[in-house]
This record gives sequence, C-alpha cells and structure tokens, in this order.
Amino acid sequence: MIQNMGVLDRAFRVFVVAPVAIVLAFILGAGSILGIILFVVAGLMLATSVVGFCPTYRLIGISTEHGPHRVGHGLRHGHA
Repeated sequence: MIQNMGVLDRAFRVFVVAPVAIVLAFILGAGSILGIILFVVAGLMLATSVVGFCPTYRLIGISTEHGPHRVGHGLRHGHA
C-alpha cells in the first residue's frame, strides 16, 4: 500500500487527535452516540497512523508524505 501520511501527520494523530477524542468520549459519556462516534474517530486516527495511509487524503489527492510515493499535485515544491 502506498503511504500518503508524513511522520508529523501520523504523530499528531497518535499523540493529539486520538487522545483528545478518547477523553472527550469519556467526558460526554462512553455509551452515548457522540461518545461512540469519538471512539470510532480515535480508532480511525490510530489505524491510519499505523499503516501510514489516509483514504480521505487519497480521495482529495493530497499527501503529507515526503518522498517518491507522494500522491496528488497540490503539495509539490513550487506549487500552491
């Protein structure tokens, strides 16, 4: 599988987004609909970080990965 997530992007998901989602899920009620949604979001953030691939990035054609496996055109050097 082609990776489209850079190291900083993956670290941000693991150390910021997922923990915040988990804490919010417990604060709002782990069994509530919103709590469950937040647990799913945290799980998705952790899973995409482990594999280094984000399907949403693929759909919109971007990549935070630097190197030969980049997808998309918007983040190449010299382009906006």
